[in-house]
Amino acid sequence: MFDKRTSLSEQVAQEVRAHFPDKVYETVIPRNVRISEAPSHGLPAIIYDQNAAGSKAYINLAKEMIERERLLNAA
Repeated sequence: MFDKRTSLSEQVAQEVRAHFPDKVYETVIPRNVRISEAPSHGLPAIIYDQNAAGSKAYINLAKEMIERERLLNAA
């Protein structure tokens, strides 16, 4: 989870992307209160609040993963 308020998050993201360029996805999961609340309600984040920024990011990540798999299997 990425916290855009800290420079450490940005530094770590840059380092990871530099060392693993083909492994890192474009989608970033933001640190989000709604995501943190979901487990205490016994629900996945995207069901607890599908309009939260974090939930939308998880959905985008899933789409990105599916697309990457399609490209790998097509080759």
